[in-house]
Amino acid sequence: MVEEEAKSLPMELSEKGGVENNGFVHNEAFDDKEMDTSSQEEMPKPHVDVDPAAMEELLLKPYAGMPKEVLLKFSSQARYRVTREILFWLIIAAAVVLVCTTIAIIALSPKCLDWWQASPMYQIYPRSFKDSNMDGNGDLKGIQEKLDHIIYLNIKTIWITSFYKSPLKDLGYGAEDFYDIDPMFGSMSDFENLLAAIHDRGLKVIMDLIPNHTSDKHRWFQLSRNRTGKYTDYYIWQDCTQAAGSVTPPNNWVSVFGNSSWQFDDVRKQCYFHQFGKEQPDLNFRNLAVQQEIHDIIKFWLGKGIDGFSFSAVKFLLEATHLRDEPQVNKSQNPESITAYSQLYHDYTTMQVGMHDIIRSFRQTMNQFSSEPGRYRFMGSDGDEEEDIEATMMYYGATFIQEADFPFNFNLINMKNLSGNSIFEAVNLWMKNMPAGKWPNWVVGSPNTARISSRIGKEYINVMNMLLLTLPGTPVTYYGEEIGMENIASENVTFPEKSPMQWNGKVNAGFTEGNSSWLPVNSDYQSVNVEIQMTWSNSTLNLYRELTLLRNSELPIHRGWMCSIWNDSNVFVYVRELDGLDRVFMMVLNFGQESTIDLRAIVPNLPSEAIIRLSTNFSNAGKAVNTELIKTETGEGLVLEYKTAKPVHTMEAFQGKCFVAEKACYSSAFNLLYMNC
Repeated sequence: MVEEEAKSLPMELSEKGGVENNGFVHNEAFDDKEMDTSSQEEMPKPHVDVDPAAMEELLLKPYAGMPKEVLLKFSSQARYRVTREILFWLIIAAAVVLVCTTIAIIALSPKCLDWWQASPMYQIYPRSFKDSNMDGNGDLKGIQEKLDHIIYLNIKTIWITSFYKSPLKDLGYGAEDFYDIDPMFGSMSDFENLLAAIHDRGLKVIMDLIPNHTSDKHRWFQLSRNRTGKYTDYYIWQDCTQAAGSVTPPNNWVSVFGNSSWQFDDVRKQCYFHQFGKEQPDLNFRNLAVQQEIHDIIKFWLGKGIDGFSFSAVKFLLEATHLRDEPQVNKSQNPESITAYSQLYHDYTTMQVGMHDIIRSFRQTMNQFSSEPGRYRFMGSDGDEEEDIEATMMYYGATFIQEADFPFNFNLINMKNLSGNSIFEAVNLWMKNMPAGKWPNWVVGSPNTARISSRIGKEYINVMNMLLLTLPGTPVTYYGEEIGMENIASENVTFPEKSPMQWNGKVNAGFTEGNSSWLPVNSDYQSVNVEIQMTWSNSTLNLYRELTLLRNSELPIHRGWMCSIWNDSNVFVYVRELDGLDRVFMMVLNFGQESTIDLRAIVPNLPSEAIIRLSTNFSNAGKAVNTELIKTETGEGLVLEYKTAKPVHTMEAFQGKCFVAEKACYSSAFNLLYMNC
């Protein structure tokens, strides 16, 4: 009886939780065996009476190493089961909240600006940028040598004008071979090295493509003039008569460069059509095989890795098939005397039905290379329609039909005179006509127009750069404008706006180590060059760099609202602001004579003081100004900063004068942008 009660004790303790045993369970078999080995005789077992109250005192809390049977007893108790369930549902709820928050942030976040929106574009005319082999001509290796200059300017997109193999008629815009590099600029290997170096630095590059015409040295033209196979109709051929050395063209169409746009070919005994020089015959884009050739060219260069194209002269792609004479501007003029392009309305040789379909097909081909994240391929077009802004806006495409990302905007170049009013009109014309949801851009210089300093005066170079880099959209800078280069002051120079880049004060301005350059260097190169302006705190170069830093770092200037505040014959005033952000930037730009303006009388609730964030005169930066008395000199520009709870774009008085391209709102609580303000 004693033996049975003694054996039952460990089992009862085990069932009720047991006594503390350092994680080991009492084993009866082991005890029996141990006793058997010590003595073959049974030892008397004392009788133990277990008091239930005493057992209750022996019960302990859960302990490490509990056996399964004990653990299950504790886990079934309510205080442990409820705790587990609460923790489980809290984890599930937290996961759901996290997922929903992530979805909400993604859904409400505005579209990130793409690379072609986020950075200014720097346009390079390669023959004039940097010569690497001392032959006096800029080249691709020269561009590669100077990539650090682009980075110094805080610019991440380079636009290189045409460098295809060409006889260099019209400066290389009539290609002899779209698949090769002109030897003047280097080799295909040089281009590939340049492309790799550009991408290694985190930069992007776009290049020109002029699909409208080729050089008359192109293989296609040589085959076409001999009526060889499919190439017979690659160009626009028409019968015309030649007698006594003169040609009677099919109609009165005139080329952009003047005189008839028809040229007789002695080999084919027909006239071919050329919108530009006679050495640049127009391709026949009504021939689908020609269109496919251009698509193949696009694919070739995108396959090389370029980031986009600027398509030029696209309005000339198609001509009317009826070949009727174009109407005269002056109907009383003798038709025989018409030789200038401006003397006709070009109703039958530009902007023909079907032209935009061709451009959209280019876009579709480029989209095939845009599927990889971060590798969107940019497409720009010239679209320079001075008299028809609606026609220019058509290059943006439609709501569901993509065309160019933007047509390049030359409004600031095409101004007839300079004033605060004319600047406002040029800006307002683009912004109010631009389709909703599209992105603006601004061009103030190009290889085909006089430089800013020569076109409007060097006293305005800084304020024009300030305008360019604080307007909404993508600014485009022509090489040399960041240091205020001027046209070559010589009547003997054909292309004064294409003078060599002025790098330093050494011979030939550091453009070439050779004895001469293809165009003479401007005589002011010792004071107007990159090297010396890097050391001047108040230089055009340093102001340009500070402006690009401001644009890149401040959200209101990067992608906020733009509201025109005031304009007169002297000044143009506008603000850049962002919903949810109380910090506002106001630009006061003088394009006329000395002016004093009371801005508080114009803008309700404007603070009495503002801080000069940037000025064309660096010594003024950081100063406070009275907004009732803003004074500017000729060519002076101010970027003022102030805080307000009442942004201009919410004021009734300025409705119709405010524009935003990629709308975004700022949340200070979460430090992020969202869409639905």
